[in-house]
Amino acid sequence: MSESAPLSGRHALVTGATRGIGAEIAAALAADGARVTLLGRDAARLAQVSARIGAAQRAVAVAADITRADSVREAFAAARRQLGPVHILVNNAGQAASAKFTDTDEALWNRLLGVNLTGTYLCTREAVPDMLEAGFGRIVNIASIAGLRGAAYVSAYAASKHAVIGLTRSLALEYATRNITVNAVCPGYTDTEMVRQAIGNIMQKTGRSESEALAALTVTNPQRRLITPAEVSNAVLWLCRPGAESVTGQSIVIAGGEVT
Repeated sequence: MSESAPLSGRHALVTGATRGIGAEIAAALAADGARVTLLGRDAARLAQVSARIGAAQRAVAVAADITRADSVREAFAAARRQLGPVHILVNNAGQAASAKFTDTDEALWNRLLGVNLTGTYLCTREAVPDMLEAGFGRIVNIASIAGLRGAAYVSAYAASKHAVIGLTRSLALEYATRNITVNAVCPGYTDTEMVRQAIGNIMQKTGRSESEALAALTVTNPQRRLITPAEVSNAVLWLCRPGAESVTGQSIVIAGGEVT
């Protein structure tokens, strides 16, 4: 391990690594010296991200559906065969959808909790035994500021992210003496494909311009802007690098000064 490669010798697995925040985190971990498994549903996009990171930095792509226990189990087995036991897990995969509560049917509710919460649970359950054996583990769950304060018209999403934060705090306490830290990073609206789609939906439903739709999303951010994926990945890196060993059970807000 060196200052230029503080995560050398570690195997990091990142879910939802095909785009946006996940792709940014995977590239940053690789640049810090980690061997990285990129997990996602779209094999073609995973291959593109893996190619951008570069074979020299030991990035591999594994397709999986994180809502299915068998798929997660097979994906982790494939990751171990190629890069060894998992030391760092970033649960980034997630979905969002907006709807009035009375229009939130069981299918929408179950879909968001399945990806955001159950997927986090299943991946963490697979990773923890490796971490216990190694005597080292870093788990970072990408939650949301909505998981700390709630928001109108996203009841299923906010509920799933509140649950992720509860899981984070519980696991942090359970493994506090085992050199396994568990933290949540809670971004505000971030400049990703998902948020750009949300802006498009606002424009379509309300007739607002793009700048007006963007302003509606960023009105609660004191800096009046979208967060960048790199700002989120910087927080994740800090939690995984040496020096953050005492930081566990925390929900770190990356949202331009928003408070909960």
